[in-house]
Amino acid sequence: RPVGGGCPRPVMAAVPPPSAPGGTEAPPPPLQYSLLLQHLVGEQRRPRAWDPAALGGIPSPPKSEEQKMVERAMESCAFKAALACVGGFVLGGAFGVFTAGIDTNVGFDPKDPYRTPTAKEVLKDMGQRGISYAKNFAIVGAMFSCTECVVESYRGKSDWKNSVISGCITGGAIGFRAGLKAGVIGCGGFAAFSAAIDYYLR
Repeated sequence: RPVGGGCPRPVMAAVPPPSAPGGTEAPPPPLQYSLLLQHLVGEQRRPRAWDPAALGGIPSPPKSEEQKMVERAMESCAFKAALACVGGFVLGGAFGVFTAGIDTNVGFDPKDPYRTPTAKEVLKDMGQRGISYAKNFAIVGAMFSCTECVVESYRGKSDWKNSVISGCITGGAIGFRAGLKAGVIGCGGFAAFSAAIDYYLR
């Protein structure tokens, strides 16, 4: 009993914090679903490095300066125009020889239509027509390819509009030699043809 006759105070013992069995700390709260999504498909997802060697492929060595220079040359407008010129020449020559082969008037002399032409005269006319077609196709191919490359470089895009603009410029330039009306018709015709070919190829 305390001095002075007062009532005794009860003493409260400190209660220890709850702990898991074995004296270990309490487990952390479960991971929220939104945080899990951020790590899986969100902004905190780490991109997986693609290694060809890990997938069984052959790793490509770094390109040398000569290879880069060759690639730049092949992607230039001059190379594309030259390639289109050669391809147009070959295609035009084959088309000219083919049309001459099915033409019944090849080798005939207009001054003497009743004379039967010789094989030499027929081959000569076929060659001349093939060369004429080859030159025209080569010029058109080079003009179109060079114009398309310049337009694509200027616009910075690769879409169907490049073909339409290039076809209009090429057809107009060829048709303007025969007049303004022929130039407008050539522009529209080449643009429509280029759009159709581009739509078919894409």
